[in-house]
Amino acid sequence: MNLKKVSVTSWVIIGLVALLLIYTVFSYNRFVTLDQNINGKWSEVESQYQRQVDLIPNLVSVVSSSVGVETKFVKDVVAARTAYASATSALAKDAAGQQMNNGISAFVSAVAENYPVIQANKQYIALTDEVSGTQNRITTARGEYIKSIQVYNVAILRFPAKIFASMFGFESREYYQAEAGAITTPELGTGVLP
Repeated sequence: MNLKKVSVTSWVIIGLVALLLIYTVFSYNRFVTLDQNINGKWSEVESQYQRQVDLIPNLVSVVSSSVGVETKFVKDVVAARTAYASATSALAKDAAGQQMNNGISAFVSAVAENYPVIQANKQYIALTDEVSGTQNRITTARGEYIKSIQVYNVAILRFPAKIFASMFGFESREYYQAEAGAITTPELGTGVLP
């Protein structure tokens, strides 16, 4: 009779160890999936910024050929594009991307105010539509990126998953935080095209 009791206890212990092992494997795989989701969402943000970077030369070319001038706005937008291309961290890329967005918006507004005739240029209209659409996609992609960080952080901070997350080296990711003054539209150019 004692032998049966030991056998049942052994099976219970084996069952509990098996459940713990299954939970550990499940947790690890979930953390990896969520971590890779964050990386994928950031990649989409970068992809949209790159799309915007690629549109800038076309926009500058169309405006320059129609207006025949190179303004401080053009120089500032090109400088923001260069800053984006040379940024090495995600935060630096995002800050440069926001600067690029603000510069393009200021550039397009200045052109529209000072050169209404360019508004009839079909290439200009198509490019500004593309830029506007890209800026909307950037905002959406950044929102998805932030949501994916939230899901990941919640998953690794809940108990008992927190134990396994720290055991496997999964640490919480920081949310995007704008630097003071980074969101406001910077003063670009003189505000007036020659």
